[in-house]
Amino acid sequence: MKTPPAPALHVRLASAALVGAGLLTALSLPAQTTATPVPRTRLVVQLTIDQLRGDYLDRYASQYTGGFKWLATHGAVFTNATHDHAVTETAPGHATLWSGRYPSHTGIVRNADGVQDPQTPLLLGSKGGGASPFRFRGSALFDWIRSDNQWSQALSVSRKDRGAILPLGRAHQNVFWYGLDGNFTTSRYYMDTMPSWVQQFNARNITQPYLSMAWEPLLPPEAYAEPDSQPAEAQGRNFLFPHKMNPDLRRALDSFPEFPWMDEITVAFALNGVNALKLGLGNGTDVLSVSLSTTDAVGHRYGPDSKELHDHLLRLDRMLGKFLDSLFVLRDSSTIILALSSDHGVQPFPGLRFPGTDPLRGKVNIKPLMDTTRSRLLALGVESDVLDFESGMVVLDKARLRAKGLNVDSVVRSLHSAWSKLPGVQAVYRKEDLPRLAASGNVIARRWLHAIPENLDAVLGVSLKPYHYWSTVNYATHGTPNQLDAWVPLVFAGGPFKAGRYTTAVHTVDVAPTLAAALGIRPIEAVDGRVLREALRTPPPRSPQRR
Repeated sequence: MKTPPAPALHVRLASAALVGAGLLTALSLPAQTTATPVPRTRLVVQLTIDQLRGDYLDRYASQYTGGFKWLATHGAVFTNATHDHAVTETAPGHATLWSGRYPSHTGIVRNADGVQDPQTPLLLGSKGGGASPFRFRGSALFDWIRSDNQWSQALSVSRKDRGAILPLGRAHQNVFWYGLDGNFTTSRYYMDTMPSWVQQFNARNITQPYLSMAWEPLLPPEAYAEPDSQPAEAQGRNFLFPHKMNPDLRRALDSFPEFPWMDEITVAFALNGVNALKLGLGNGTDVLSVSLSTTDAVGHRYGPDSKELHDHLLRLDRMLGKFLDSLFVLRDSSTIILALSSDHGVQPFPGLRFPGTDPLRGKVNIKPLMDTTRSRLLALGVESDVLDFESGMVVLDKARLRAKGLNVDSVVRSLHSAWSKLPGVQAVYRKEDLPRLAASGNVIARRWLHAIPENLDAVLGVSLKPYHYWSTVNYATHGTPNQLDAWVPLVFAGGPFKAGRYTTAVHTVDVAPTLAAALGIRPIEAVDGRVLREALRTPPPRSPQRR
């Protein structure tokens, strides 16, 4: 990445035609040498890198030359940031980051109850089900910005629908995601017809040139410490470089999100949208939200310690550098502030962590327990679907149990005892015990307290021991309240922020209120996070409402 000027310096705009086509080209940025007062922020850039664990920015820092290096040099880098909720999945992570509130308050608890909405079908007959933020409660950062200035607008882009939708909360703005057919799409929650600039971008068939490309390592073999010979990766199939897409077009498009090129296309689309919507040029403060999902796909398939993930992060660093170069040519960099974080981390394959040859080592099998419990409920005249288990939560339909004359507390105590005996389970928490345990300093209990809304009948939160998986999972994954799943990077950059490294323990609910303080605005409702004042050049004039 060609280093852009420091935020306090004015940048004269180069020709937007260089990047107007949406192609990522490294650009030189002419800069004046005379410092001027920091102008009003015209564009807030929300960068979410799906499954970017907290150690990834430092792990390969010596090999970064692009966006990660620029952020480390010019940004306020918090090295001890975590999601302080238990279900570390994509939907709750995105909703929390940009709203300043825990899943217990946003209502976005897990992917299974995220943005799926059959009442809002996709446009253009795109592949995938309907999607909207109808489950999301309350407001997000963009709502606070627009409440302060009615002219503000937003663009949110991702490969995933939940990655595009949830960063803006319920706002009816420009929200698009990849429809798995080579095109970007949206749903009828946002609009009835596709904007012409999106149709033009899709008409270019921009995925086509990538379909015949092989993914080879970017650097020479000696630059990678990781072996390229781990059968645990990719479920033992096609885990060696080079990686090629299936020659069948349909199958190639299905696997396309697992290749680094997916992020390039997402960013190219975002830059097109900046041009088409004139973001950062109006009378308000606009928001550009970009969620990049390839790190998640590569991490799931090959694992966090793979050569593939290492190579992808190097490519991501360079691609982010080109993105920032292009953005700082399109818009005056001194009017932009950025925040980068992630929706969750990831744990390694249990098979690589625990010795032996048992394919189920480090795995927790819940099927016998679930089968036994459901059989007992059926014997009591209760249908088996009264009990559900998802994302570490045991959910009971209490009303149906009471209707059958059963004592709910007795059932919960029995379940608590049975789940606690499962090998690989670290702790099981009853919902009613969470406030007391959290107040006593139990971090995992606190994360469960922040994960479960009051109206959700999740009676138990089941926490696995570190490095353990549920037995049904055959890929590298996340989702627990354990540290490697909760640990994410957090970086702020732009005029209001003081560059440097900060080791203070912070949480992702702090991101949105800190950005609001940098903009001189307040949240329009109580938030769970705090303003990270240590990273701001001048103290914010007003504090946010906190719970």
